[in-house]
Amino acid sequence: MLKSVSLNQFTVFKKLKFHFSPGINVFIGENGTGKTHLLKVLYAAGATILSAETGFSEKLNRVFLPSGGNIGRLVKRNNVSSRASIEIQRTERTETGTDTAPFPTLRIRFSNHARGSKAKVTTSFNWRENPSSVVYIPVKDMLANAPGFRSLCSSHAVHFEEVYLDIVDKAFFPKLQGPATKDRKKIEKILSEAMSGKVIFRGEEFFLQNKQGKLEFTLLAEGFRKIGLLWLLLQNGSLLKGSALFWDEPETNLNPKLMKTVVSVLLAMQKMGVQIFLATHNYTILRELDLQMNESYRNAAILYHSLYRDKATDEIGVNSTKTFQDIDPNAIVDTFGDQLERDMKLTFEEKRSPREGQ
Repeated sequence: MLKSVSLNQFTVFKKLKFHFSPGINVFIGENGTGKTHLLKVLYAAGATILSAETGFSEKLNRVFLPSGGNIGRLVKRNNVSSRASIEIQRTERTETGTDTAPFPTLRIRFSNHARGSKAKVTTSFNWRENPSSVVYIPVKDMLANAPGFRSLCSSHAVHFEEVYLDIVDKAFFPKLQGPATKDRKKIEKILSEAMSGKVIFRGEEFFLQNKQGKLEFTLLAEGFRKIGLLWLLLQNGSLLKGSALFWDEPETNLNPKLMKTVVSVLLAMQKMGVQIFLATHNYTILRELDLQMNESYRNAAILYHSLYRDKATDEIGVNSTKTFQDIDPNAIVDTFGDQLERDMKLTFEEKRSPREGQ
């Protein structure tokens, strides 16, 4: 599991450090505060644990796609020469429930003049020990566009961030052998009921199969595609105990009714041992997390990370809290409250106006 990350002069961050929950981590903040960048850098680090062939600097380049493929463009923009550095620590749980030490650590440094993937990368001796699956679900759905996509990417320089190819590859993994655990069966049942069927693929096409037959993903609502993707990832073992899920704006094209289902699945997965990282702008997602934690998952491990731009320095800061009520600043709730206040004001004025005209 990921324990912490320190970022210095990297993209929008001047100097920032995060400590993570082993369960669910929720990143909120206005546009431009670095939520997606955090997900991507953590995912890139996790992917290097699984692949000895791909280095951290190469994966950063493929995930961020800086112009010209030059990693130096990921250094925070200044008018002088400068260097970016990233340090990420993992932690493993022992049978007694304590963290192991020394912590596996990954470090990278590169200047804003660096070309290609040129960077200094160092790892502790135990960084690649106990590898586990990492999954990144981007904002845009790719399963409906899967036919031919992998072949195209393997033979042409297609300008797609590698998270899109990675998630399509993950979706095509075959089903795990053997019986599913009780926890996994419970989650798969929730997802199957939500989309009224199960997902299959023929060749490179995905279908939702139910009592009416097979419906291709190009004709399926994107909200159901997201539910179907989670179902596939659980079926093929991409999301099991010890794995990590990075999900950027899960609310996109998702009906609020389905958000309740998604949140219940996320809470059940963290209970199963999946570490989860979400970036969201949605009030319903935040409120559902809080409600369901109080209703059914009181022991859930969660941290809310509120990213903000400091008015005095114009730099990105972060406040982390364990409770929904203590999130500060909370642009999502502030906006929701502002809308409610405006709505009440209009309603009051509409009720007063007939009397005033009499």
